[in-house]
Amino acid sequence: MIASLLIANRGEIACRIIRTAREMGIRTVAVYSDADAKALHVREADEVVHIGPSPARESYLVGAKIIAAAKATGAEAIHPGYGFLSENAEFAQAVMDAGLVWVGPKPSSITAMGLKDAAKALMADAGVPVTPGYMGANQDPAFLAEQAAEIGYPVLIKAVAGGGGKGMRKVDGAADFADALASCQREAAASFGNAHVLIEKYILTPRHIEVQVFGDTHGNIVHLFERDCSLQRRHQKVIEEAPAPGMDDATRQQLCAAAVRAAKAVDYVGAGTIEFIADASDGLRADRIWFMEMNTRLQVEHPVTEEITGVDLVEWQLRVASGEPLPLTQDDLTIEGWAMEARLYAEDPAKGFLPSTGPLELFQLPDHIGRVDTGVHEGAEVSPFYDPMIAKLIAHGEDREAARETLSEMLEDSAVWPVRTNAAFLIRALDHPDFVAGAVDTGLIGRDGEAMAAAPEPSAAALTNAAMAMVPRSLQAGFRLNAPGVRSAPFLLDGKRVDVALHGPGTDEPAPAMLVAEAGAVWQLTPWRVEGGAGGAASDGAILSPMPGKIIAVAVAAGEPVAKGQKLLTLEAMKMEHSLIAPFDGVVAELNATPGAQVQVEALLARIEAAG
Repeated sequence: MIASLLIANRGEIACRIIRTAREMGIRTVAVYSDADAKALHVREADEVVHIGPSPARESYLVGAKIIAAAKATGAEAIHPGYGFLSENAEFAQAVMDAGLVWVGPKPSSITAMGLKDAAKALMADAGVPVTPGYMGANQDPAFLAEQAAEIGYPVLIKAVAGGGGKGMRKVDGAADFADALASCQREAAASFGNAHVLIEKYILTPRHIEVQVFGDTHGNIVHLFERDCSLQRRHQKVIEEAPAPGMDDATRQQLCAAAVRAAKAVDYVGAGTIEFIADASDGLRADRIWFMEMNTRLQVEHPVTEEITGVDLVEWQLRVASGEPLPLTQDDLTIEGWAMEARLYAEDPAKGFLPSTGPLELFQLPDHIGRVDTGVHEGAEVSPFYDPMIAKLIAHGEDREAARETLSEMLEDSAVWPVRTNAAFLIRALDHPDFVAGAVDTGLIGRDGEAMAAAPEPSAAALTNAAMAMVPRSLQAGFRLNAPGVRSAPFLLDGKRVDVALHGPGTDEPAPAMLVAEAGAVWQLTPWRVEGGAGGAASDGAILSPMPGKIIAVAVAAGEPVAKGQKLLTLEAMKMEHSLIAPFDGVVAELNATPGAQVQVEALLARIEAAG
C-alpha cells in the first residue's frame, strides 16, 4: 500500500482525498499557491509545499513544480483530483517517469479518450452506440455544412478537444451554420489550442446520464451504476443524482454493459466515467442512449455513487494504484436508496451568476443531516483565481423524494455572508415541478431559470425577529407583546430601505446590525440611520459597493457638487471595471473611497445629499 501521497489539487477535492488517505494511514502532502496559503487543505495535510503565485498557470498547472514537491517530501504517489492536470497524459507519464505512482488511468487511456472525434470512433468499433453525426478530419466549412444538412437540423457543433460547454454551439438551421461554425472554431482554438470540431445530431429532449466505471491492473472492470446529471446551466452540472429517474432494470443493464465495453476498449485502470446522452422524448430506452465522452478521472459528482453503493471511490483509487485488485466484484455491487448532490457556488444568481469573492465572515453548513464536502472554512477567503465552488451538499434517502427533501433542508440550513451563494437558486430548482416529477432534461434551467435565479426576499417574520434585536426597550414603552396594534419602522436591508413591523418589548442591549438568514440566503439588516451615516439606500444618496473589489479611481471630492449620472468612482472587481454614478443632483456629503483601497460588498463608499 502507498505510504505517502501528494495531492496535486486544492479546495474541496484535496480535502476529500486527505480525509480518506488519513483513514487509510497514508501520509499526505498538500501543495498551495499564494492565494491558498491559509486554505483548508493546507491546514489538514501532514506536510505542505508552496508551488508559486496565485494564477493556476503559475502553480497548480506546472507539472514540474508538483513532481519536484513530491520528490522533496518523499511522497510515493501523486493524486491529481479533478480539473487542473487530472486528464493530462503528458503529466501522468512524467509522474511515472520520475519513479512515482500515478493515481489514475494509463496515459494511453487518457490520450485515447481526450479527443471527442477519435474517442467516438473507438467506441463505435467497440460496439458502444454513438450519437449520429460527423467526426472526420475534413474541416472545410462547405463540407461541414453539407454534413450538417445530411444529419438534419438542429445539430450541435462541438470542439473535439472541448469541455465545460466551450467550443459548443447549437444550430437550428442552415442559415445560421456558417457563423456558428466560425464562432465555435475561434473559441475552441483560444480555449484548447485546437480548432477542429465534430457535428452531431442535437437531441430535442436530452438527458445527461453517466456510468461510473472502475478498473484494476489485473484486468477487472466493473460499473457502479448510473448517475443523472441532466439539471444543467450552460452545460455545467447543477444537481446530480443516482440512480437515474425512470431507469428500468433492462435499460440499466444494457447501458452499464456498454460502459464496461467502453472502458475495456482502452484497457482502463482506476476511476472513470462514461457519459451518455439520452433522447427522453419517449422515456429512457436503450436504443435512444448514445455515448458522448469519457472522463478519465474522478468526477465532481462521485459522492452520489458512493452513497448508493457504500463504496469509497478514493480508497479504491489508492488500492488499485498500489497494485491491489478491485475490492468487490460486479455481483457484490448493489444500489441502496437514492442520493442527490448540489454544488454550492460563491456566486450571485440575481446578477447573472457573477462570482462572489471575499472573506467568509459567516460560513455555516448543516452538520446534523446529510454529507458536506468542502474546501473552505469560516474566516477563509474566496479567491477570484479559481472555480467558485465552495462546497457540495449530498443527501441520501430511502427513495428519491426522501433524498430531495433532505437536500432541500440542508440548503435551507446553510448561511454564508458576505459572500453570496446559489443556495436559494438550488432550492427553487429542487422544488420545480418537473424536477419533483423526475422529468428533467438539460434545457430546464434555460427555460425556467430566470424565476429560479431571482433575488430572494426574507419573510416578514424573519425581518421582524431580527429588527426587534435592534430596538431599545426604552423606545417600546407601553408596547405589549401580542398587542393588537402593530407598529413599523424603517430599516436598511442590504442598503435598501424596508419598513419592518415591530412588536414586543425590545431589548436592553440593542444590536447595531443583524444578519437575517432564511432559505439559504442571508441579508444584513441595520437601523435606518446609524451613527456617522454608515448606511442609506441609493434613493437617499448612499453609494454602496455592489461587490468586493478595488477602488481604482475617484473622480470627486467631499463637498463637491455633482449632477445626476456623473461618475463618482470606478471599482475593479472580477477583472472588470464598474462605474458608480450619482443618483441625483446634489453634493458629496461623505466620501469613504480611496484609490487602491480594497472594499467589501455593501460598503458605503460615498453619500450624496440632494441639492437645495
